[in-house]
Amino acid sequence: MSSEKKTQNMGRRQFLGATAAGLSVMSSHLVRGSAANSAPRLGLLGCGGRGTGVASGFVKDTSARVTALADLFSDRLEKAHQHFDRLNASQGHSKIDNSQLFQGPDAAQELAASNQVDFVLIATPPYVHPEHLEIVVRAGKHAYLEKPVSVDVAGAKKVMELGEKAHGKLSLDVGFQIRNAPPFVELTRRIHDGALGKIACGQAYYYAGALDRPAWPGASPAESRLRNWVWDKRLSGDIIVEQNIHVIDVCNWVLRGHPVKASGEGGRSVRMDSGDCYDHYGVTFTYPDDVNVSFSSTQFNKGWWDVCERFFGSKGVSEAHYSQPVAIFGEEPWDYFQNLAKSAGETEFSAAGSFGGALDEADPEKQKAFVE
Repeated sequence: MSSEKKTQNMGRRQFLGATAAGLSVMSSHLVRGSAANSAPRLGLLGCGGRGTGVASGFVKDTSARVTALADLFSDRLEKAHQHFDRLNASQGHSKIDNSQLFQGPDAAQELAASNQVDFVLIATPPYVHPEHLEIVVRAGKHAYLEKPVSVDVAGAKKVMELGEKAHGKLSLDVGFQIRNAPPFVELTRRIHDGALGKIACGQAYYYAGALDRPAWPGASPAESRLRNWVWDKRLSGDIIVEQNIHVIDVCNWVLRGHPVKASGEGGRSVRMDSGDCYDHYGVTFTYPDDVNVSFSSTQFNKGWWDVCERFFGSKGVSEAHYSQPVAIFGEEPWDYFQNLAKSAGETEFSAAGSFGGALDEADPEKQKAFVE
């Protein structure tokens, strides 16, 4: 087996869920794969943009097919129904039976109880993730839970308990797909093998633009709040939990631990939406061995964004962006995309122009790992 293949397999086996505070959701030994059906039947719970995108990836990149849909809102359910009927047809799968469309406040229970579903992709708003995972686990279905697992500590502990109950019986995973992105997998392997020496400190940030939402004309204030949950800190956990958690998870992965304390601040200075989420954060996370990671984030930028983690060690410095580079500088220099260019040949690389971003294969590799 090639070293690259070993690295990818290693990344697929790794699993660690975390809340923004660094709580472990479930340990790697709790994740168990069952014998995969030739075409696992996927039930999508939450038919918004992320749920539709990830479920579509399962259909395109694995043997799975979507057989059931559930959502609180009828318009989302119908839009997803049309989309997945077309996608299933393009892959040689049958259309979704109308009996497998579940809408309303009881949709989660109805989908979980369906005998046409093998596993459930939970892509509902974060504040109901623990409740929905409990429903799915109690129904005996495998679960792929989108991040974050909860918006608070109590919810995270609930998810941990569910992981213990499912141990050895069900396959559970959290949507931290960066842990399956080949550039990040190889970078982390090298760091764990000592390429940076002793790590002294780190820097991480998630600088993003505002999250735009439709106006929803005619919707009541309560409905608008639910539809625009990404603007509401009680429904989303605020940007540090809902969006920034990916960066914090990478820090947990690289440093093989969780923060033992945190000190920071944030505020809402320039956001113009109707919610109450902050538009910036600045936090210092202290990891075991007194490794401090300075973290910052924004969610209002115009015309520019960047996401990155850097670690500073006695032998070198690592740098990993969502785009490029993903590299190590110092005594053991390495650059994922430069190495990729050399392995492909300079002529081929020039013709292609670019090998894309660091996360291009993250979702497909994550989905393949879960089905396997």
